[in-house]
Amino acid sequence: MSKIALLLTAVACLARAEVRSMTLRQAVGIAIQQNPDIALARLDEENARQAVRVARDPFAPRVTVGSGLAYSNGFPMSIEGSAPSIVQAHASQYLFNRPQSFAVAQAKEDARGAGFGVAGKRDEVAYRTAGLYLDAERAGRVGELARKDAESLQNVLETVRAQVLEGRALPLAEKQAAYQLARARQVAEQMEAERATAETALAIALGLSADDRVRPVEEQRPAPTLPPSEEQAIKAALDSNQELRKLQSQIASKGLEARGHSAARLPRVDLVAQYGLFAKFNNYEQYFNKFQRNNGQIGLSFQLPLFTGPGVNAQMAQTQTEIAHLRIDLNNTRNRVSSDLQKSFRDAKQAETAAEVVRLDLEVAREQLSVYLAQMQEGRTGLRQVEEARIVENDKWIAFYDAQYTVEKARWNVLRLTGNLVASIESLP
Repeated sequence: MSKIALLLTAVACLARAEVRSMTLRQAVGIAIQQNPDIALARLDEENARQAVRVARDPFAPRVTVGSGLAYSNGFPMSIEGSAPSIVQAHASQYLFNRPQSFAVAQAKEDARGAGFGVAGKRDEVAYRTAGLYLDAERAGRVGELARKDAESLQNVLETVRAQVLEGRALPLAEKQAAYQLARARQVAEQMEAERATAETALAIALGLSADDRVRPVEEQRPAPTLPPSEEQAIKAALDSNQELRKLQSQIASKGLEARGHSAARLPRVDLVAQYGLFAKFNNYEQYFNKFQRNNGQIGLSFQLPLFTGPGVNAQMAQTQTEIAHLRIDLNNTRNRVSSDLQKSFRDAKQAETAAEVVRLDLEVAREQLSVYLAQMQEGRTGLRQVEEARIVENDKWIAFYDAQYTVEKARWNVLRLTGNLVASIESLP
């Protein structure tokens, strides 16, 4: 019975945890659509768009209907500021209100800034997803080579054991070979764990469950294309950086807020209207010369602020201080973007140089293995030396994959800073 329960549990775990194979383009595309951080940014953008409608609301007619029904004993007094009536209707609308007009303009600018926030979050998520994809891809490749190392070292250990039994090698050589084999197996297990961690993190970045795993597929991707020069890369980064655009939008929004505070001294004009259905039991005929059942009025309400108090000047001063703070942030961010781009561009070039050195080193190791294989066929060398050369070649392959991983990630980082990351990934085959 326990075996059946264990089997059912294993089947349930496998059904819950799904391994999905994807290309880099597919992974980034799904992340842009489903990543929780982007979803939250889109909700903030939608909230900012609704704030525009809220700010516009006073410029639309607002009509309320109710009743001030009451029995009057003596003079008909007011009910909430209106004469007692069976039915009451009130209407109001802003016609000229500059502070509220600037509030509408500020809300529109905030919505535009929220759009920059979504675009910036999209670039950030795309780069993070690409990095996790490369991590999982590297772990898979290196883990496969580590397993090959373990197989070669197993052959070496068996050869050394035979030599020890024949008296042609010391027992120390067998212990050294066993140690190398155990170490290779440890590396293989470590890379498998790193692969599982990266695939789970990649699944979460795509908006999937932590029980799922996203596995990179084997593909030949073209190398990301860098801008022709560092100067062009810096210019592209400063022109397209979403963080800079958002800061510029915030400065514009605060400028509109300051103008709104200043407009508090301007006159305001509102449209007002009122209707009332009167009843005779409120004694209107006794206290007024003429009773009229239906009554209404429509007109304009003018307000001219004469003394606004010190609050307006204080609000303007606060807003100007915030604008100065944002301008400093904008300048610091511009310098940081330029500095980061310069460093990333240099890192990409250095990674390419290092990758070329590693490639040449790999070619030497592969040629050396070919020489040993030819010598073994001629009986001039043994299996142990060939397997050791194969291990060296595998190590060079690991270094080669690491170098390619570093180059690709450095190039994606440059494209992230220049704002071309998503477009470059979407153009992949």
